[in-house]
Amino acid sequence: MRKYKHIIFDIDGTLIDTEEAILQSLQDTVHEILHKDIEKSELRFALGIPGSMTLRTLGITDTEHANSRWNEHLLKYKSRIRLFDGIPQLLGNLKMNGYQLGIVTSKTRNEYTTDFAVPFALSDYFCTVICVEDTLRPKPFPEPLLSYLNTSHINAENAIYIGDTIYDSQCAQKAGVDFGFAAWGNAATQGVQADYLFKRPADIPFSLIKS
Repeated sequence: MRKYKHIIFDIDGTLIDTEEAILQSLQDTVHEILHKDIEKSELRFALGIPGSMTLRTLGITDTEHANSRWNEHLLKYKSRIRLFDGIPQLLGNLKMNGYQLGIVTSKTRNEYTTDFAVPFALSDYFCTVICVEDTLRPKPFPEPLLSYLNTSHINAENAIYIGDTIYDSQCAQKAGVDFGFAAWGNAATQGVQADYLFKRPADIPFSLIKS
């Protein structure tokens, strides 16, 4: 495994477990706006892409209003959102070993602040954060990672992106960045191309330090 300078993380499903909260609140939003009851299993495509893209796919035209309602419904399930076990230790170990840490997420800047930075107080670990409004095209397009590389003044071979969805994998592949699959959540590995499979957060510093 090559020695990387930057380790870039997705947030939802990688650093924090948000699946149940996201899908339940989306289910509530769809019921409110479209008057439909859709099984959560049919809404899993929403994990890892921007909310506006999800809502358009579901046939909702006023995505701004719907996304606002979705965020309001999400507040009901905040107690179900948690850090995955071992994440604080992982980030501390990586920083201690000299790695630069970053974020590339499909969250908006406001969602990054309210859903992650404030409640979990981990933002000081990350030198660069790319949110969905920072580029014209979100994951699975390569622009978010390319923007990170440009902002950090590094080459693709200097970074690894760690995420949990096929959108993360496709974004990394198109940007020429190695991809590590975070398999400690509820993510399914079928069809996801990855350079490395990490079964638990503690596998990441061990693998990288041994490079």
